[in-house]
Amino acid sequence: MTTRASSRHTVLPPEDLEQMLDLSHFLAQHSEPAGLVGPDGQCVPLPLEAYTVLREIVDAMRQGKAITVVPVDKTLTTQEAANFLGISRPTLVKILESGEIDFTYTTGGRHRRVRLQDLVDYQEKKRRASRSALDDMTAEAAAEGLYEADASLYVEALAAARMRPPVTS
Repeated sequence: MTTRASSRHTVLPPEDLEQMLDLSHFLAQHSEPAGLVGPDGQCVPLPLEAYTVLREIVDAMRQGKAITVVPVDKTLTTQEAANFLGISRPTLVKILESGEIDFTYTTGGRHRRVRLQDLVDYQEKKRRASRSALDDMTAEAAAEGLYEADASLYVEALAAARMRPPVTS
């Protein structure tokens, strides 16, 4: 079996994960980057940034996940962008048309393209908004004494909170 997927940038984990486990254990025991030794014996130091990425790649492959490495300025089709965000393509198009995520049209103006960096920024913005909303709900619950109350009061307050209109960013 080949370890290459159809995309030239996606690599599947090996069928036998033993070597990946050994490498994972080695990397877990070292907090500082080491070096790479070439087939000719030449050793070069591994920069911290490359070491960090290597650790993440090995950890994912150890779990049996495929890996794709792409630069953040890469442009994606709307289907690729939707897959990245874990949403449907029509939902992504609505988000694009609302202006929440920047996009461009291809030459000819028929197809949209989205920069990976814009998707990462959108995810982070949504993550911050979710954390803020959760922090607000927690503070409100604490202020109303719901952490000390019995469970039935908490259930009532939760039901009331769910009836409120959602917070939009």
